[in-house]
Amino acid sequence: MVALVLPRLVDVSAASRRSASVTERNVAALRSVYWLLLISGFVEPLLYLLSIGVGVGALIGDLTLPSGAVVTYAAFVAPAMLASSAMTGALAETTFNFFGKMKYMKLYDGVIATPVQPFEIALGELAWAMLRGSAYSAAFLVVMVVMDLTAPARALAAFPAAVLVGFAFGALGMAISTFMRSWQDFDLMSSAQFILFLFSGTFVPAEAYPTVLRWLVEVTPLYRAVHLIRALTVDTGGWSWTLDVLYLLTVLAAGLLIAARRMGRLLYK
Repeated sequence: MVALVLPRLVDVSAASRRSASVTERNVAALRSVYWLLLISGFVEPLLYLLSIGVGVGALIGDLTLPSGAVVTYAAFVAPAMLASSAMTGALAETTFNFFGKMKYMKLYDGVIATPVQPFEIALGELAWAMLRGSAYSAAFLVVMVVMDLTAPARALAAFPAAVLVGFAFGALGMAISTFMRSWQDFDLMSSAQFILFLFSGTFVPAEAYPTVLRWLVEVTPLYRAVHLIRALTVDTGGWSWTLDVLYLLTVLAAGLLIAARRMGRLLYK
């Protein structure tokens, strides 16, 4: 029995080290300019929060959430900006950058000459993307606390949720990237990302849409992410967010599996 278990433990440990080596390579390659990436990814959602959440919010006033909680419009928008920030940070790393490394730089062709396997590459790249997404999320949560848009305890609870959002979108972006043929294909993805940003309960409650459109909105990954973080930061709607967690975990698992299999086909052909 011990002989059967130990090899699996060794394999898992070795796979974790190999995945970590992929992440370490990215850290070493971009260490000198990484702070610029962090600033660029953090400023955009902050500007949306200040311009729409605070500026337009002064005209709108308070909103009543489905749970009955009454919040300011800025407090309503802030969790959506946090979810969007986590999505954007993860997608930026696992789509454009990942695609460039795989198709044009041929970086992974050299990596698979080592013991590192496609799944371990995918896991390492996803971990790297989450270093970026987590930095965005932590900084934005600090802003929310400073602006009194959430409580410190709620912000601490929301951080793991934001990390999960980043992981889910990172895996999804990586899977999509393996189907891309050229840079022009990313125009479609950017358009889809912008549509999600506008119609995922970010600026308007989903209940405001017609019934059919509301159903479409509520099955999108960004809506589930917004709903999860909003429940943790400002809402008191009970345990409804557990469905969001299961949804995002499913997206994460499916994205990683598809990305690893597709990478195996592309790199070993």
